[in-house]
Amino acid sequence: MNVLYIDIDSLRRDHLGCYGYHRNTSPIIDSLARDGIRFENVYVSDVPCHPSRTALWSGRHGMRTGVVGHGGTACEPFREGPERAWAGTFYEEGWMRAMRDLGYHTTTISSFGERHGCWHWYAGFNEIINPGKAGMENADEVSALALDWLKRNGSAKKWFLHVNVWDPHTPYRAPDAFGDPFAGEPTPDWMTGAVFEKFHAGYGPHSPQEPSGFDVAPGGSKWRRMPAPIADMADVKGWFDGYDTGILYADHHLGLIIEELKRQDLFDKTIIVIGADHGENLGELNIWGDHQTADEFTCNVPLVIRWPGAEDLRGVNNGLHYHFDWAATLIDRLGGTVPAPWDGRSFAAALESKADGGREFLVLSQGAWAVQRGVRFRLDGADWLMLRTYHDGYKDFGPVSLFNLSKDPHEQDDLSASHPQLVAHANRLLEDWRTEMAVKSDTDVDPLVTVMREGGPFHCRGELPGYLERLRATGREAAATVLEQRHPAPLPRRKSLN
Repeated sequence: MNVLYIDIDSLRRDHLGCYGYHRNTSPIIDSLARDGIRFENVYVSDVPCHPSRTALWSGRHGMRTGVVGHGGTACEPFREGPERAWAGTFYEEGWMRAMRDLGYHTTTISSFGERHGCWHWYAGFNEIINPGKAGMENADEVSALALDWLKRNGSAKKWFLHVNVWDPHTPYRAPDAFGDPFAGEPTPDWMTGAVFEKFHAGYGPHSPQEPSGFDVAPGGSKWRRMPAPIADMADVKGWFDGYDTGILYADHHLGLIIEELKRQDLFDKTIIVIGADHGENLGELNIWGDHQTADEFTCNVPLVIRWPGAEDLRGVNNGLHYHFDWAATLIDRLGGTVPAPWDGRSFAAALESKADGGREFLVLSQGAWAVQRGVRFRLDGADWLMLRTYHDGYKDFGPVSLFNLSKDPHEQDDLSASHPQLVAHANRLLEDWRTEMAVKSDTDVDPLVTVMREGGPFHCRGELPGYLERLRATGREAAATVLEQRHPAPLPRRKSLN
């Protein structure tokens, strides 16, 4: 059985039809879900892009690999030192090596490694095809390479093919010729005028008055599907339409790949997996079109698997799983051995017994746009998320937030003050996890602490002075004052007495 992994960057699960979305963004993915299994609660352990794919391909949390951000020391793996194996742990103990041990020819069609200088991520691939635009290629460019590869190799060998498309990622840039398929359709009900007014008065990188970072370019956005600033509900609709059009464009080109599999009589000889490196906030926590937190919408990703002939892989799975748990499950079900250093655990046995399997709780980490850990847990029949924020990335976050996702799915009501017992419970879970990771790690370094020591999240370093000026120039003096109080100038280092 071949394996085709379609890796769609920045894909929110709740913007797919098979997950209940009101727009027809994903007819091809929906058809795969109807014939396979849909996972409701698969979470990326470390976000965003670089930490996520490092964790998935290595099977380990960022606290153990060292990769939790996009720049600075903590975007590089820990050095392995004198005990380093011949080709290093990312090869010797990685996902692709496990697939190769099962007889698979492993290929990636992706510019991800180049985009992030993530060279360790290539370990274990027999074949690397770089579309060459560092993540700015559209799905038509990627699918053309995938179709060519399948025509040359589809029936010639047993293969694992990773195809990485970027269209839902900012900037939303589906070709104009694709049109505006959602022009006549409403935005999600939760985004009301009153909700948007509150967000518009708020602050932070990628908030409505600076949706591309910390300012707006003179003349506004050059991307018509991403108006900047986001001034009113018409602009809000433009952002939702732009994002959803990117999903539909990616889905359309996935359909072309499916057609080629059918043409070669490979459709029922191929395990097809739809996943993502992370999601996308579209207003949640007042972040627009990015992935800056350890929350539900950055970390909960879709997972759809069509496994021909597998009756236990049908329907819906509600267990709490990490993304590297499904990689471990794939290895296990194919008859391989999950590498010993992995944090990923196979839940193949649970699937075979028609159970959800999964974990008691999950810990999620963000180190590129904030320094934050989330604890996703269930208690008394409700789904909860606690966020511990160590550096806010100049957003409107307190040190602790708590959300009842069952009642408040878009994280609008922070319950941390009224539910201290739940905060204490989540903190105990977080400390249990930190202890487990510390015992398993080869170093005594928490890379999120490294991010803090180097000045905070990479994408925010050096931005505060200019952003304070922007806030004051746009009538948000109170926000500027809050940020100045949270981020005073560092104290001078104590001089040595020697």
